[in-house]
Amino acid sequence: MASGEAVLHGRERVRRLAGILAQWRNMSDCELLTAADVQLMQGLAQRVTAVRPDLINSDASFGELAWIWGKGHASDGGTWPRRLWFSGGALVAWGWAYLPHQVRRSDGSVHDVTSAYLGYQVDPGHAELVDEVIGWYHAVTAGVERTVLPSAADEFGLQRWTKHGYQGDPAALGDTGSWTQLNERDLTELVDPALPDGFRFRTADEAGPQAAVQAHVDAWAPSTYTAEGYEGVRQTASYRGDLHVLVEAPDGTMASSTIMWLDEVNKTAEFEPVGTHPAYRRLGLGTAMLLHGMHLARNAGATHMTVACLRAPGHTRARGLYYKVGFRPLSRDAPLIKPAVR
Repeated sequence: MASGEAVLHGRERVRRLAGILAQWRNMSDCELLTAADVQLMQGLAQRVTAVRPDLINSDASFGELAWIWGKGHASDGGTWPRRLWFSGGALVAWGWAYLPHQVRRSDGSVHDVTSAYLGYQVDPGHAELVDEVIGWYHAVTAGVERTVLPSAADEFGLQRWTKHGYQGDPAALGDTGSWTQLNERDLTELVDPALPDGFRFRTADEAGPQAAVQAHVDAWAPSTYTAEGYEGVRQTASYRGDLHVLVEAPDGTMASSTIMWLDEVNKTAEFEPVGTHPAYRRLGLGTAMLLHGMHLARNAGATHMTVACLRAPGHTRARGLYYKVGFRPLSRDAPLIKPAVR
């Protein structure tokens, strides 16, 4: 593509994004997602987890909600409209729209996200509200491609999404696609962790913010994570620095890291995220860190553990790691897409 054409396309994307933002800001039922909203949403996640954990949607679990909001609200929060539905004073459904935006990574690259995505959850006792969630999503994302990740176990919800014109997302469902599987295990029997000589476990409380951020950026490079994003994570009500585990290499590099999110109501903890520096992979650090983390979670009161992974055939490494330490599949999501109407 000629450079002049690239500039025109870039300007068109900017104009389109500006139009979408202006449109939803003019709607009376649209507000930006707040930290208080996230706590309400986590409460719904806890109630659904207690009765139908297989119906927790991708990005709607207790830990995932805190992680996504914490790390991204400072940079992307201006493109996160939400709507909440209540019954008898209790939150029974919510929708969190991720509008088209620009993503800036640690290597200096910039990526334009031109489609919309919806995170949402509906209480099984109010399943009919999914139609209102869909209607709201359509209202705030008119004119763009829409994606969503409902639980594959939600037969009623999947029927309603299909009725509204959604179909399986070919790209997400491909061999290297982005659909995920939630895995679980109990914490009754745990093997003791074993690190290679010279490595040691640390917590984020001990290592400090700079080390915690660098560990994540190194594991996920190119990454969107920043010190500002980590400060947002630390400010979430459910973050605990003593449950944020790192593995320090002999040279001082933080070679692996994970955060555990403890749901005290259901006595379950969730790993999110989990990552290892490329130079330190295949040394058993991930296995040792997960085992160590589960011991810490059990000591904190958890009896159950979950972790999500990419489930497409081409993504075997993380899934194999989790199976190795005793996790087994609990549920999976069903990526859906609705093309933009031109």
